[in-house]
Amino acid sequence: MSEQSRSTGRIRGTGSRRKRASKGRRVKTLALWGAAGLVVLGGAGAGYAYVTLNGNLEAVDIDAALGSDRPHDADDGSEDILVLGSDSRSGANSQYGEDGGGARSDTAMVVHVNRGHTSASVVSVPRDTLVDRPACASDTGGGQVGAEHHAMFNTAYEVGGPACAVKTVEAMSGIRMDHYVEVDFTGFKKLIDELGGVEITTSQAIDDPDSHLALKPGTHTLSGEQSLGLVRTRHGVGDGSDLGRIQLQQAFVKALMDQAKSVGVFSSPKTLFGLADAATKALTTDSGLASVKKLTGFADGLKGLGSRHVDMVTLPVEYDPEDPNRVLPQEKAGEQVWAALKQDKPVPASATAESAGDKGGAGTVVR
Repeated sequence: MSEQSRSTGRIRGTGSRRKRASKGRRVKTLALWGAAGLVVLGGAGAGYAYVTLNGNLEAVDIDAALGSDRPHDADDGSEDILVLGSDSRSGANSQYGEDGGGARSDTAMVVHVNRGHTSASVVSVPRDTLVDRPACASDTGGGQVGAEHHAMFNTAYEVGGPACAVKTVEAMSGIRMDHYVEVDFTGFKKLIDELGGVEITTSQAIDDPDSHLALKPGTHTLSGEQSLGLVRTRHGVGDGSDLGRIQLQQAFVKALMDQAKSVGVFSSPKTLFGLADAATKALTTDSGLASVKKLTGFADGLKGLGSRHVDMVTLPVEYDPEDPNRVLPQEKAGEQVWAALKQDKPVPASATAESAGDKGGAGTVVR
């Protein structure tokens, strides 16, 4: 391992090295489902595929970075995964805006898969949530970044990388994250295109010049570029807030899950390999998932989940009276959400009843 890899805690799977991808919007379901398809590759082709796909992977050793000062591992068969995106505009992602000098977690979802792997709860954490961020090791190499009261949630990734984002979520929730997953802008588009697009239905027109998406009411098969536009859209629907965009993202993830299950990639090794290749090139995971074999086993345990088995909510929040562009966690309601996940139960409706999230017109625009 290089000195740089030691200092950042990032490791790669076996195989040829590739330039580290910049990180953008993340969607986890398709990438893991695609990796699960590797089980049908046989003979010499499988050997080539495993070497190639392992070489695509990049990983972060979260356990080494955080040590033993973490919440207790339930070890009951359930899984808790932090799915994170960043707003990096470096490299191939520069077409989506100027690089502000540091990536922040633009999209964050805590995914809890129940112990029987028959259902899942997804809790979206708004990037503008003001939280108590713990002290973290700097992601730029050496030194510590001090704890901060009322820091924006998405600054955790900016100052301390994936490990600090995980540490912040664990401090908020009291739940140990079993895994960590990222997918970048370019990888996201390629995954969708390898699938042949994702079908959605819009109840009204969407026209957002910032995300470059224009759709009429009706049913559409979105390309990778259009899909990226949808999950980035804020100003074309609802009240233009990040909370509305989260609703669009949640609706799209469900459509993506249904599309992934409906496409017959297992009958086409070429299509299957293309999907798995795109997925592994796009992924950054924790070291516990940093091989095709581990990803395949993990994804195989999730492939029975359909959108009807997944409940998606937004962390209960309210607008900050001092700054309408920020939101504050509703502490008691949030405790209900995290308690439900710890107890392997569905999130009760009462937990989000008074939240500013999961409300507004954006939630009914896409299905």
